[in-house]
Amino acid sequence: MNESLIRLRMASGDAHYAGGLVDGARVLQLFSDAVTEILIRHDGDEGLMRAMNAEFLAPVWAGDYLEIRAILTKVGNTSRTIECTAHKLITPDLSGGSAAQLLAEPQLVTKALATAVVPLDKQRVVKPR
Repeated sequence: MNESLIRLRMASGDAHYAGGLVDGARVLQLFSDAVTEILIRHDGDEGLMRAMNAEFLAPVWAGDYLEIRAILTKVGNTSRTIECTAHKLITPDLSGGSAAQLLAEPQLVTKALATAVVPLDKQRVVKPR
């Protein structure tokens, strides 16, 4: 499997800044989890993150529902290149109460290009399920 998909809601505990703004590092942590899943499925090992170049395009708030997607785009001898995106699907209604808004189109909030390494001695053939 060359893709990972994680859907989750940002909790109040994910908020780091005033007004419930979520720290961008939280989204990067989710990207790292998605990359790790791909490496385990592809190589049978968690591997090591070497670099991640990210762009933060829109704010993420506590209560937002995100879809994290990572796609393996290039396989080298030991390196793996993975494209990561985070889309906001649902956001709380700012009028208060328990209302929320399903976005007509998912909003791209963060994208990144990750490079991970799986040393040769750690790579195992993973049989597809």
